[in-house]
Amino acid sequence: MVNTILGRKLGMTQVWDEDDNVVPVTVVLAGPCTVSQVKTKATDGYDAVQIGFGDVSAKHVNKPMAGHFAAAGVEPMRYLREVRVPEGEEHATGEKVTVADFADVQTVDVTGTSKGKGFQGTIKRWNFSRGPMAHGSRNQREPGSIGQCAYPARVRKGLHMAGHMGNERVTVKNLKLVRVDAEQNLMLIKGAVPGGKNALVSIRMA
Repeated sequence: MVNTILGRKLGMTQVWDEDDNVVPVTVVLAGPCTVSQVKTKATDGYDAVQIGFGDVSAKHVNKPMAGHFAAAGVEPMRYLREVRVPEGEEHATGEKVTVADFADVQTVDVTGTSKGKGFQGTIKRWNFSRGPMAHGSRNQREPGSIGQCAYPARVRKGLHMAGHMGNERVTVKNLKLVRVDAEQNLMLIKGAVPGGKNALVSIRMA
């Protein structure tokens, strides 16, 4: 079984569980994903499958990718991702991965690209405290001292400073899979997952 499925984040809502407790969930339109390539240890040195998700017009696919899809005998897809599979497990191109495969799964790991927040200071980026706001202090939102004098006489690598925030690959682990709707290809995952609305996410069985 392929333990990963690709999806598109639709947004957040809330549902009620069996005990009438409100549960905040993220709704993800997941799959169906199609296997477009199979890699084996004999031919590639490892076992994996390439899965695709999302419709795309044939005119928006370049010739190398069009040939790749034609060789696999599948329709062009917008997103492609490679997923490792257990050694010796047999798969074939054209095979489908759907949310029904996750019907008995309790928890999942969700990977996506976090929202980009641009260039941010240390207070917002690293939760620094600000300086005093009165009595002549000019250190309201300054980063403070960033190094030593004589030794090592430089700024150490990895120091928390202002800089680019967000827009990076993030994985949130062990999220509860609240509900699976096989008819509409929907997955309801408790809590928030990385990315904005319509962002691509990868959901793996935990």
